[in-house]
Amino acid sequence: MTQLLIIGAGILGLSHAYAAARRGLKVKVFERSAAPLGASVRNFGQALVTGQPPGPMLDLARQSRDIWGHWAQEAGLQLKRNGSYLFARTDAEEHLLEAFCAGRAQEYGYNVELLQGAAMKDLYGGQFRHHRAALHGKDDQQLYSREAIPALIHYLSQQLGVEFYFSTLVRDVEPGQVHSTAGSFRGEQVIVCSGHDYQTLLAESIAELNPQICRLQMLRARPALNLNLQHALLTGLSCVHYGAFADLPEAASVQAQILRDAPHLHAHGIHLLISPTPHGELIIGDSHDYGSDASPFNAEQVDDWMIELAEQTLGCKIQVVERWQGVYGARGPAPFSFVQAAPGVSAALMHTGVGMSVGPAMAERNITALWGDA
Repeated sequence: MTQLLIIGAGILGLSHAYAAARRGLKVKVFERSAAPLGASVRNFGQALVTGQPPGPMLDLARQSRDIWGHWAQEAGLQLKRNGSYLFARTDAEEHLLEAFCAGRAQEYGYNVELLQGAAMKDLYGGQFRHHRAALHGKDDQQLYSREAIPALIHYLSQQLGVEFYFSTLVRDVEPGQVHSTAGSFRGEQVIVCSGHDYQTLLAESIAELNPQICRLQMLRARPALNLNLQHALLTGLSCVHYGAFADLPEAASVQAQILRDAPHLHAHGIHLLISPTPHGELIIGDSHDYGSDASPFNAEQVDDWMIELAEQTLGCKIQVVERWQGVYGARGPAPFSFVQAAPGVSAALMHTGVGMSVGPAMAERNITALWGDA
């Protein structure tokens, strides 16, 4: 008999499938699309450790880093393990990074190095010397989600015996049973990992969390120069967004500077992220727009602001080749939830945009709670 039925083949669904299958459990995964099309393939592919706040999120990110490393070896997916660079563009941002390195980074063992002066001039042949400093987050990883997620699915199917049902809509779940367009299936446990779809399955249980949806504007672009970028890039704008920095006293000056000099960035939740693809292009974004539904209408002005930020950061022009919306579940009661809706029926939900960073370990924790250690 099948032991686990999973709805959703995004990173949370696949992570739960892996955690169960490696224990020798029989797993089936159902995905309504012919291939995953949600947050897990629309994102930057950044698995960040450095940005996570001390406590459970940092622990999960570190554990997830190890799981990604294992997947890279076993599934053959491309994983850049060079880390990230977070650029300080102003005195306030540099001061914040210095304070982080002198305090929290040492206290909680963040694997970071602050590059300043000559070290900044040497970085990428001086391409980024117009910045004041760069925080090298050495544990951060980066992958190309559009290729990594299919590679992970292939590995789970071929090596661990996970059965996938694509183009299959699950209409209803109940203890021990899933009802879908491909028929009904029985299993000991059912886990719903359906991303920001809060209405199709387990709607009443999910509604109690009062979750929202975050919509992002994102771009894929070619830089005018051959940067051969091997790191994910962020700027000091991210310091007021990520929990590792946002509550430090020095972050208040950075936030005040943003509100004074670029209030439009705050109003639209814009903080620059740049990820290199294996094909010489860059994924660039993003903005944040929260609500109960994701508006289909993108604002060209938001894209223009992001392009301007990217060109300032990179020190060169870019040519946009693709635009899209990222959409993910956001603003629940905690960074993530594992809700038991009925005996043997649970929902795994992310309430932030860091599913790639913490999802693999979060799933390991959930499967351990259901079946014990491997």
